[in-house]
Amino acid sequence: MHSVAIVTGANRGIGLEVARGLAARGHRTLLTARDLDAARAAADGIEGDVVPIRMDVSDADSVAAVAERLDRLDVLVNNAGILYDTWQRPSTADLDQVREALDVNLLGAWRTSEAFLPLMAAGARIVNVSSGAGALSGMGAGTPAYGVSKAALNAFTIKLATDVRDRGILVNAVCPGWVATDMGGAGGRPVQEGAASVLWAVDLPADGPTGGFFRDGRPIDW
Repeated sequence: MHSVAIVTGANRGIGLEVARGLAARGHRTLLTARDLDAARAAADGIEGDVVPIRMDVSDADSVAAVAERLDRLDVLVNNAGILYDTWQRPSTADLDQVREALDVNLLGAWRTSEAFLPLMAAGARIVNVSSGAGALSGMGAGTPAYGVSKAALNAFTIKLATDVRDRGILVNAVCPGWVATDMGGAGGRPVQEGAASVLWAVDLPADGPTGGFFRDGRPIDW
């Protein structure tokens, strides 16, 4: 039986490339996006068993509807992310934008994890796509909504990994690095390299690390 994987926010960028990599590995890959037409267009460009699905991680009903369609899940990649707010500073930030970033970047991953964990067994993997912008060790004033939401995602990663460790499910956060995507902008490294960093955490062996923060297969500072 083929394993089943879900990638959130997978119609472009890193999520799309991760979905491509999962399909190439033989996973039945559920490629999700907020817009079904966008998911279909993305899935059409990938070889393998790829199923386009509409799912909005900020909508609990949308997430639950997808979970109800499945009887198992082996890989969850929480990739959906928004609002790289280079124009803001924490002293003057628009808190509605901060709330929006938290709802997708943190609570979106939390919602999907809660919804899909009942379908996951020993050997499953949860990968939270995070960012060095959320690392406390080097945090500055820029991108406050995005950075705080990713720092919170890192904290959630540690807590969830500890919670499900005894079930044999590995949970890790991965920073794909600065990647040339719509969000990252020009000048970053190829999207394939960022996706490879994420796929490394999917491919971990049963005795691999959990509750860690990684880039390119190497631990990085929180």
